[in-house]
Amino acid sequence: MKLAVITGADGGMGTEITRAAAKAGYRIVMAFYRPEKAEKVKEMLVRDTGNPHIEVLGVDLSSLASVAAFAEILLKRGDAVGLLMNNAGTMETERRITEDGLERTVSVNYVAPYLLTRKLLPLMGEGSRIVNMVSCTYAIGHLDFPDFFLRGRRGGFWRIPIYSNTKLALTLFTINLAARIRERGIVVNAADPGVVSTNIITMHMWFDPLTDIFFRPFIRTPKQGAATAIHLLLDEDAGKRTGTLNVNCHPKRLSGKYTGHVQMQELWNRTEKIVEKWL
Repeated sequence: MKLAVITGADGGMGTEITRAAAKAGYRIVMAFYRPEKAEKVKEMLVRDTGNPHIEVLGVDLSSLASVAAFAEILLKRGDAVGLLMNNAGTMETERRITEDGLERTVSVNYVAPYLLTRKLLPLMGEGSRIVNMVSCTYAIGHLDFPDFFLRGRRGGFWRIPIYSNTKLALTLFTINLAARIRERGIVVNAADPGVVSTNIITMHMWFDPLTDIFFRPFIRTPKQGAATAIHLLLDEDAGKRTGTLNVNCHPKRLSGKYTGHVQMQELWNRTEKIVEKWL
């Protein structure tokens, strides 16, 4: 029984993704920021799916030491990883710097999944799948170095552009990694869930009620938002493509601006330097 590792498994989409993988017969490791909350979700999923092989492991994606320690537990066990779902994400409401000197959104949304993926690659092989949860906001993302890692963006704090920048970085990581490990038979793809009703889009400003009125009809449920990621993880045909961005369970054609992004290699090199002590 192969292993499925899912981050952010306590969120709406994460729970739906975990449910689908459990129903498909995978042994699950649910990566949670707050394991005490996770136990209730785990019990519900075991009951709903009939799959008793669901485990909760704590990890703090704003700490690279925590990410590395989480990965080391799995590496020591040596079980083959069939699915890795980098689902967890955040959109900070103020600038917070982590113990690693990273802007917190950048750590949780990009550097942590990068490190976790790199650490777990030795447990993956032919047929393994990696799915990164991105966002349509990648299209407005910019990578200003070194500000991206240190502050999220050049200039003052503004959470939406910072979030967008992390999703661009994760998209470029998807494309780059897919090319690097294609010969090993491991596929790497990105899922755009659309605008989903999650804690991330909970706003706290005066215009939020108006935003809600205008956009609520277009906001998807967590189950709808999770559909593309589930498709990439479990669908037979989806396992034949790699290095793609997917929307509504279909690959989206990306222009050369992204597939050959001028900063793709620099992003990889700079990220490698940040995580090298943990590899």
